[in-house]
Amino acid sequence: MPQSPAVRAAVVDASARAKRLLVTGGVLDFDQRQWSKLTLAERARLARHAAWVAGIASIGGNALIGVETMVMVVFSLNGGELSWSGAELPSITMVAAALVVSVILNTVLAVVLFRPQLNWFISGEPADRARRRAVIAIPYHQVYATFAAWGSALLVYAIWNHHLASIQFITVAGGFVLAAVSSACITYVFIERAARPLAVIALRDSPIGHVVHSVAKRMIVVWAVSSVVPMAGLLMINVGRGVGWLPPVAGRVDWATLVLALVSLAAGIRVILLVGSAIADPLIDLRKAVERVDEGDLSTRVAVYDMSELGVLQHGFNSMVEGLEERERVRELFARHVGDTVAAQALEGGGAARGTKTVVGVLFVDITSSTRLAAQHDPVAIAAVLNRFFTIVADVVGRHGGFINKFEGDAALAIFGAPVALDSPADAALTAARELAAQLTRSLAIRWGIGVSYGTVFAGNIGAETRYEYTVIGDPVNESARLSDAAKREGVPVLASGTAITAAGPGSTGWSLLSTRVLRGRSEPTELFAPDDMPRIRGTAQRSIIGDLVRAPYQAIVRRGVH
Repeated sequence: MPQSPAVRAAVVDASARAKRLLVTGGVLDFDQRQWSKLTLAERARLARHAAWVAGIASIGGNALIGVETMVMVVFSLNGGELSWSGAELPSITMVAAALVVSVILNTVLAVVLFRPQLNWFISGEPADRARRRAVIAIPYHQVYATFAAWGSALLVYAIWNHHLASIQFITVAGGFVLAAVSSACITYVFIERAARPLAVIALRDSPIGHVVHSVAKRMIVVWAVSSVVPMAGLLMINVGRGVGWLPPVAGRVDWATLVLALVSLAAGIRVILLVGSAIADPLIDLRKAVERVDEGDLSTRVAVYDMSELGVLQHGFNSMVEGLEERERVRELFARHVGDTVAAQALEGGGAARGTKTVVGVLFVDITSSTRLAAQHDPVAIAAVLNRFFTIVADVVGRHGGFINKFEGDAALAIFGAPVALDSPADAALTAARELAAQLTRSLAIRWGIGVSYGTVFAGNIGAETRYEYTVIGDPVNESARLSDAAKREGVPVLASGTAITAAGPGSTGWSLLSTRVLRGRSEPTELFAPDDMPRIRGTAQRSIIGDLVRAPYQAIVRRGVH
């Protein structure tokens, strides 16, 4: 199946990022999930590239250290003069051959130890526990290989030299030991960085929770290359001169110590750059990831590839963001059940039950003959109609600053003025009621009744300590429900109480007194106001609209399904 241009571009981008990763060891802006976009062929190409880079670095690094070692041996045994003509100097052929053996053997061992992990990386197989341990141990294995190579080089030189107690052999052996330490330290840092792509995959499903290659070990490497090796070299030269094993300085300048200092500076710069970058890369990744999370992107993750304290921090960051993402999902679900404002208040208040008396506008809307509709029609279709009905109610109430207190069967109760205060709750409730009636008339072929009331209520959390809900209690709530019933009996879309009309400002315009009566369950008469621009619907129309439910709007909803 051919890839689309967008998918192909994503693969190319992931491949380019991975190539930079394999070359430099850095993982800046690299998300481990992008590895899933790479094909096996691209994995193989990247692995070959990594092998070439690691091989060239190994050969080049050991060859450079070998040349430095030869130069220091000559200076030490020749009184600071760069000449191979002295009688006490070892055979240049033997030293060169030993160094060649070191480079070749180190390269072979590195490839042999690294190849199984590269083959696994190319295969795309998941990493088991043994594979993860093998990937984590790659730097240690390469260090062992480096020491083995330099030890073999010294053994070759010892076989050819035949004079193991001579000053020449002791000097060459000391130089090889220092070279092995320096080479092993640089190999450790470089391979630890070069193996990061493998670590990303190996640790993807099971990140380590402990430190393996600690920052302290990296600092020890820096100390060894920049201090231990050069200081040990200086001590060996000066002690050798003091006891007469090495010739004194032949000229005015001690070229042996001067060159050793220059070599140490160069080696120190190399290892400090490697270690500094190894520490900085994860921190830069984390900083950029924190910025993305701060901007609201909770899908942000960092690749876990470092096996020091920074790797534990990477894993901890991912766990933290996963927790934040889960919390946001719970908060969003909570807000859908109780409303954004109530959810925010509950989270800020720590779940404490609280409430207050306040003046609000109340809107109650109820579908007419819903019991008969439920008995005569498919429940799935009725649920679809109700979802559409409640969606319209929520949208209209939200635009006017109201709060949906609850959905009850086929009815909804909306509050204006709590939990968020409004300048004129009565105006907001009346305006929302007229807009809601107009929107429902255009959208659904069913009948309903809307009642609007106004007055003082208790608004707050009601229930037990372990289970409560935000609600409003007071006479305006009951009155709005009675007004909704009266609206259905009168055949008008909306009825509002005289109290709501009196308390409103501009929202009271266009309402006329319909009648005054005692509503069911009440002792005092209530003035009933209806909008002037909304005609009454008689009983014959009621039957016709109920019949419309099973025609176009109903059938369209059934075809779409319940959402």
